[in-house]
Amino acid sequence: MWTHTPWQGRFLPHPLPPGERLRAYATWCNAVEGNTTFYATPTRSTVESWARQTDPDFRFVVKLPKPITHERRLNGVDEEVRSFLDTIEPLGPRVHALWIQLPGSFGPGDLGTLAGFLRRLPRSHRYAVEVRHRAFFEEERSERLLERVLADVDAEWVPFDTVTLFQRPPTSDAERDAWTKKPRVPRRSSALTDRPIVRYLGRDDTASTVEGWRHWVGTVVEWLREGRSPTVFVHTPDNADALELARRFHDEVRALLPEVEPLPEPMPSEPLTLF
Repeated sequence: MWTHTPWQGRFLPHPLPPGERLRAYATWCNAVEGNTTFYATPTRSTVESWARQTDPDFRFVVKLPKPITHERRLNGVDEEVRSFLDTIEPLGPRVHALWIQLPGSFGPGDLGTLAGFLRRLPRSHRYAVEVRHRAFFEEERSERLLERVLADVDAEWVPFDTVTLFQRPPTSDAERDAWTKKPRVPRRSSALTDRPIVRYLGRDDTASTVEGWRHWVGTVVEWLREGRSPTVFVHTPDNADALELARRFHDEVRALLPEVEPLPEPMPSEPLTLF
């Protein structure tokens, strides 16, 4: 996301060499979804560059590659997982969690596969699982079985909240595209671990996005008061204002809980001048 074109020259300096773009992003937000690793495993030198551009307390939630989760569906992938973990090793403590996003067809009947996969993973990392099969949200037995599988290895369940997106018909090309691709599942806001992770998708209209996250502001404040360390990712269909919106969400949480640390001061998007 730190190379998102609409942000260049608006929120982030432009032009910037590839080896500096994440550094600029990290002055806006202290966490990032490592979504690119789903489509292609980066080179180790690229990962080393990510580490150089961020502080040790910066949070990467890194998605496992598509061949592991969607093509092989967690079956016979131990060697691929070892290779991927070796590639991201330079990030060190920045890997807040490894994100296991499963396809919508991965349902309750596949929980044995998930349980075996999670038990074989090294305990040196934390894990977070995102499911999209509606049975996990609508059938209490399936929900409880999944929670048990995750609790056995201290893994988190990542909710992807798309409720606001689907509240009314789309009004932009980006919203229409999101309607065809994003999962339409009920909102879930229960944390299983001390590191809950939330993915929230609003609308391209800022007012609708802000109104839709009210639930999460209250939930995050409650989690913080319980001693948890949540990570929240704010999206819109076009993501044009996502950086600004993420900071606004953080400000709303701080307004209710002032002891939360402020985010860094953003890097100027244009060079400083004397006049």
